Amino acid sequence: MEMTSQEHLERKGQSYKLLLWFAMISMVMMFAGLTSAYVVSSSRKDWLKDFEMPAAFIISTLVIILSSITFHLAGKSIKANNRSVTTVWLLSTLGLGILFVVFQFLGFNQIIQNGYFFTGSESNITTSFLYIVVILHLAHLFGGLIALLIIIYNHFKQKYNSTQTLGIELGAMFWHFLDILWILLFLFFYFYE
Repeated sequence: MEMTSQEHLERKGQSYKLLLWFAMISMVMMFAGLTSAYVVSSSRKDWLKDFEMPAAFIISTLVIILSSITFHLAGKSIKANNRSVTTVWLLSTLGLGILFVVFQFLGFNQIIQNGYFFTGSESNITTSFLYIVVILHLAHLFGGLIALLIIIYNHFKQKYNSTQTLGIELGAMFWHFLDILWILLFLFFYFYE
């Protein structure tokens, strides 16, 4: 029995989603290893006990939550075949994603202004761990931004509609994952001493 084109698209979508799940699980394992090393290292004598997260990281957390909401609304809009509203939500997500990156770098700047450094002879293990984890998250976020740019391009090429939303769904899955990952990392660094 031969598959219909719709069944073929559904199977293709399931395969892509499964691959994305495997990638996200491997990222979780990587960050779990890093946070475990952070916990183990916190018993060192040179560990900072009075380190405070910069205010810019708090703002960036709110920004990435907003971007997750706008991405979700983009998915709802395309399912309703409302292309113009989908455009607004996708572009809003892109703008908020870029704003998140800006606030991450402002957070780094605030840490340096407080006299803490990430590398070199004046660095310490606490800020070096924070730096590595945030940079790795930003690297994955850049991947998410590239995916979002491709989604926006495909949206303008009218490749998505109420029956064809796979690209937006995959992008949203990854974006929401990055959002949740950052929130968990932020809470970990904020509350763990």
